[in-house]
Formats: sequence, C-alpha cells, structure tokens
Amino acid sequence: MTDSSDPDAQLIERLQLENESLRVELEETNQGVLALYAELDSQAEALRQASDLKSRFLSYMSHEFRTPLGSILSIARLLSDELDGPLNEEQHRQIAFIRSAAGELSDMVGDLLDLAKIEAGRISISPAWFDMLDLFSALRGMFRPIVEGDAVDLIFEEPEGIPRLYTDDKKLAQILRNFISNALKFTPAGEVRVSAQMLNAREVRFAVADTGIGIPADLQANLFEDFSQVDSPLQKRLRGTGLGLALCKRFAELLGGYVGVDSVPGKGSVFYVVIPHAIDAGAAHDA
Repeated sequence: MTDSSDPDAQLIERLQLENESLRVELEETNQGVLALYAELDSQAEALRQASDLKSRFLSYMSHEFRTPLGSILSIARLLSDELDGPLNEEQHRQIAFIRSAAGELSDMVGDLLDLAKIEAGRISISPAWFDMLDLFSALRGMFRPIVEGDAVDLIFEEPEGIPRLYTDDKKLAQILRNFISNALKFTPAGEVRVSAQMLNAREVRFAVADTGIGIPADLQANLFEDFSQVDSPLQKRLRGTGLGLALCKRFAELLGGYVGVDSVPGKGSVFYVVIPHAIDAGAAHDA
C-alpha cells in the first residue's frame, strides 16, 4: 500500500494511473483505427467491384450494339447507292439522316468500348519508330474531304528539327484526330493549325490551334473529364458523346504524357498533347 504521506509515492501512483489511462485510451484508439481500416478496405472492394461491373457492362453493351449498327450503315449505304432503284431527293435526305445518326451512335459505341478497355486495364500500347511527316500526311488526307470547299482552312505546319518518334502512332493519331475534329466543329470560319515541336530534350508538344468560338476559363478545368461538354449554341447543334477529350487524356497518360488547353472566348483555342519523344519500354509493357 502506498504511503499517502510520501510525496514520491504519491507521484509514482499518479504516474501509474496516468499511464494506465493512456494505455486504455491507446487501445481504444487502435481498435478504432483497425475498424476504420476494415471499413475502408470493404468500401474499396465495393468500389472495385462496381468499377469492374461498369467496365464489363460498357464492353458488353458496346459489342452488342456494333452488329446492328453495322447492318444499319450497310443497308443505308446500299439504298443511297440506288442499287435497288432510283430515289427521289427527299428519300436521299432521309437516308443521309439515318447514316448520320447511325454514324454518331457508332462513334459513341467505339468511345465507350475504348473507355471500358482502359478502365479494365485491357488496352494495349504498341510502340514503333515512325516519321512525323508520315503522321501529318495521313491526317491531312483523312480530313481533306471534310474541309474542301469549307470556310475553314486546315493547315499542317512542317515539323522541323523533330527526329523519328518511338511511341504508339495509332493512339497519338487518335488524339490528334479528336482535337482536329473538335476544332473544325467549333470554328465557323478561319483556320485550324496543326503543329509539332520539341518542348525539351525528351518531350514533343503537338498542338491544334483554331480561330473558333473559344472556351470560358471556368469550363476549361473539366473539359477532359468523362461526358463533359461545353455549353454553347454550337454544342447544342453538334452532338457528341462527351468522351472524346476524356479518351485523349487517358491515351496521353498511357503514352507517358499529358493533355491541356489554352483558350480565350471569341478568339479560339489551342489543344495540346505532350508525350515523350521515345516511350519508356517498361511503361509500354505495363500498359
């Protein structure tokens, strides 16, 4: 029994009580932390399962839609070619509407399928050496029928001082196609200019600049998020999936780079992607 008259004994007893109280408090805290970790693990697993189900659903839905959409486009093409007899002007107009609507839906299905593959980690990166001139030449040929006779000039600047690149040219081309397509949609008149330059010793910056309607600063931060669209009169008339720029961001990250935008309302926009001149072999393998 502690002598209550001994100051040292009283101090020891008080310290023992404080230590015991602290030990009990620490045990309770540890139990709380363990319970919190268990709850976080459970929620993380639930989120993983939900994400997996979403990716599987998107993939399944996309595959199921592709066959009937292909049939619709093929039949509409046959009717438009008048293989079964001549059509009047109104019938041609209606078939053109069917082809346009089916084409938009087909693009949406393709975007959803790409998104599902990326989220499921099943997208593949196939890097190879290629020349910038070949890439720009292919893009120029792809958009030539679209811009011929249009009020917008599509200009490809000659890439200078850029060596051959080692990356997935198909993914890079898909990013640039999306940037160019958007620029043409939202540029009623003027020009769309495509350029490339070495940003530093190891990175290349590809840019698509337009003289279009521009984007307000408060809307730029969310442009590359899933299903994000700019609220404008042109956007209401020109429908889209809202996935194109989000996919550009994902593809750029797979290539070891990033995307961005600079824009001034009423003056135009510059969408750009920065990627390594040569993708890391390990990163390509991991993707």
